[in-house]
This record gives sequence, C-alpha cells and structure tokens, in this order.
Amino acid sequence: MLDSLWNRRAVLVSGKGGVGKTTLSAAMAVAAARSGRPVLLAELSPDEGGPSTLAALVGAKEAGAKVVPVRPNLSFVRLAASEGHRQFLEETLPVKWLADAALRSRALRRFLEAGPALKEMGLLYQMLTLVRRAHPDGRPMYPLAVVDLPATGHALALATLPRSVLSLMPGGPIGRAVREGLDLLQDPTRTGVVLTSLPEPLPVSETLSMARELKDVGLPLSAVLLNRLPEDPFTPESRAALDRLLETHGPHRGQRALERLERAREARKRLAEDTSVPQWGLPELALTGMALVERLAELLLPTLEEAAHAGGREATP
Repeated sequence: MLDSLWNRRAVLVSGKGGVGKTTLSAAMAVAAARSGRPVLLAELSPDEGGPSTLAALVGAKEAGAKVVPVRPNLSFVRLAASEGHRQFLEETLPVKWLADAALRSRALRRFLEAGPALKEMGLLYQMLTLVRRAHPDGRPMYPLAVVDLPATGHALALATLPRSVLSLMPGGPIGRAVREGLDLLQDPTRTGVVLTSLPEPLPVSETLSMARELKDVGLPLSAVLLNRLPEDPFTPESRAALDRLLETHGPHRGQRALERLERAREARKRLAEDTSVPQWGLPELALTGMALVERLAELLLPTLEEAAHAGGREATP
C-alpha cells in the first residue's frame, strides 16, 4: 500500500527530456506547500551556473546553493557539488578556517571537480545536510524535499557512483556520510521516485526502462505520472457506437484525434501491466509557465490527498 508522498522526506522527480518533468516538479512542490506542509524544492542541475527554468516556474528570485523562501511553506535551492564539498569539510575539519583554506586551494578544487563520483558525493551531501536541518525543538525544517533530477542518463548516478567510493573508503567520515545518504535514498519510507512520461509509445518505453534501472540500484519507485493526457469525451458505449460508424463510413477528419486517444489508452495499459505503482494522469492544458504550474498544482493536490486514503488507487484529475 502506498503511503502519501507527503510522508516522505524526499521525492525525486525524474523523466526523459521533453515530458514536462521540471514543470511537474514545480507543480508537486506548490501543491504540497498549499496543503500546509513546509516544502523544499531542490534542483539538481548539471550546469550549476546557468539559468534555472525551475526557479522561474515558482518565482524564486535567486537560483543558487543557498535556500531562498519563495512563498508560504515553499523554499527553493539549487544543489551544487561545491556547496556539498564545503559543508562536508566544515563538518569534518576541526575548525572552519581550515575548510575555507582547503577550498581556496586550486589543486583541491580541480580534484573535487574532476571525478564524477566526487561531484555526486558533493550533491548527495548537500541534500543530506538540508534533510537533516531542524528547528531548535527538533522538528525538521524541511519535512518534504521535492528534487528535480536532470533529464539525462546521469540522474541515477546519485545512487550508483557513491558506491564506488564506499568500496574504497567503507569507513571514516566520507564512508559514513555516503552510507547515510544512500540509506536515505534507498529507504522507501523516506524517499520516493516519481517518473514522468507522455502518453506515447517511445516515452512510455523510456519510462519502463528507467523503472528497471531504479530497481537495479535500489531506488524506490512510488508513482508514474502521465502528462498531457488528451481529453477523452467518450463513454465505453459511445466509443463502441463511434467505432461501428467508422467501420461503415470510413475515416474522417477526427481520425487522428481518435488515434491519439487510443495511444494514450495503450500507454496507460502498458504502464499498469509493467509497474506495480499508482499511475496518475494530468490533462493537456493551454497554459505555460507559472500559470501552468499553478493549475497543475490545483489538480495534483486532491490526487495526492486521495492517495493518502486510497492506499495507491489510481487517480486521474
């Protein structure tokens, strides 16, 4: 039975490019914030210094490694390997000035930036530090973090590359930090992955491939979100009547729309057959940017609240 995503500490949103993953990450975070839960929306971007589409979608005025408030219950941060390295050195070295001095070393910075595993370690450590952050009374400062993963084949490196570090350094402060981060990512009670897709054959095939990769690295898949579903105005009876008319009179101008509806049905069927997690659907909307995020959040909020009560029953706005 699926617990509500609201009860996770981290929700990782992944998917191939062009499926609306970043927009849906923003919409999920806004929906969670509207429910009254403090949310941290985090972007894991390969380009730490470039413009942030995610920040623009929620109206964040800054897009850097420091957490910035966006609206009530919603904050934004851009995860950066360099920030994770700095936080790790500050926690492990006896005094802060030693960490600052170490990071001023060009040789050390080049070393930390050169190895992919070290970059992922920095990202993982910053994420872990933010999840650990608490109020003086012990309550988590960010009970829920929604993390927008990059739409590249490197997204799973967050879970896979640190393992090579563990094989070399199973103990000590580095080994302990990496192990704590992996424990968080692979714990289905604290972390859930949401895969986003479009209701078309190729995106669905890519989503199913990613689902298998998640299973291989131990990341818990919690839901699949189908974006831009075409509106289906037919009941089973009216569709059957239409099919009989088409058999008699042949194709007409609406044939392509009907074929798209059929592809969407097949997409939902394939995902239901090949995954064992809830499947949500969001309609195609004539909106863009922040207006689209706000509307999708309105649709997602009752869907996610229903998941808390239905224990994983499929829901489509």
